[in-house]
Amino acid sequence: MIDLSIIIVSYNARSDLEQCLASLHSSAPSIPHEIIVVDNQSSDGSAAAARRSSGVKVIEAGSNLGFACGNNLGIRASRGRLLLLLNSDTVVPPGSIDRLVAELEQHSEAAVIGPRLVDGRGRAEMSFGSMIGPFSELRRKLLLRGQQNGLPVLPGFVERATRQSQTPEWVTGACLLVRREDAEAVGLFDERYFMYAEDVDFCAAIRARGRKILFTPNVEIVHLRGRSAATAPERTRHAYRRSQLAFYEKHHPRWAPLLRLYLRLRGETRALQNNEP
Repeated sequence: MIDLSIIIVSYNARSDLEQCLASLHSSAPSIPHEIIVVDNQSSDGSAAAARRSSGVKVIEAGSNLGFACGNNLGIRASRGRLLLLLNSDTVVPPGSIDRLVAELEQHSEAAVIGPRLVDGRGRAEMSFGSMIGPFSELRRKLLLRGQQNGLPVLPGFVERATRQSQTPEWVTGACLLVRREDAEAVGLFDERYFMYAEDVDFCAAIRARGRKILFTPNVEIVHLRGRSAATAPERTRHAYRRSQLAFYEKHHPRWAPLLRLYLRLRGETRALQNNEP
């Protein structure tokens, strides 16, 4: 019997994928589990590399389906009562998955839990937050830019925030543990999102059913961030804008026309016209 399905969607991130799988194998979770890699038509041999990893089931998507659709494909092929969605650019320390499962199991009212994420140097990431909206996006963008620019006050703020248990409105899909029954009750991920915002939308649908989202500082996962995106930055930016627009049209329809105008003024018309990834 499989209790946990670990689903990794990967696109042109072979070295990171190999490192992620190696971390899962070097200290495998004690809970009965399976590992499924969904390869979004990588051109770097990712699928073949994953097949060489013992016990890994590989699904070749046949095209670049994006994050939401890729995860749905993996979920439908899985058997676990719990689903761990894991980015290919993560490294899983020993015992972390078992602790994450144990934390979720302690809270029957919760459907989703996310761990504390740190980068390769141990710096914390804001991996949870409030619902996406014009002002929350602005706050988050300023926070990220401040961190990137080395503003001294921000690392301390992020460190303190990520050391406390939270019941946020969303946790990142980079490492998200969810009960299958809750994921299926909301119809899995909305496949209108190719890349970005799908995790926030997913958590919103779960919260709408009266279920809780948890963040725990007691489990830590290394997130190397954006390796797949780095292989195609222009396409990634357009994909982000299309997902952003889809999110606003669904959740903030009054703001959507202003976002469209903003994108036109910035010359980002491809995000408005082109539905291809």
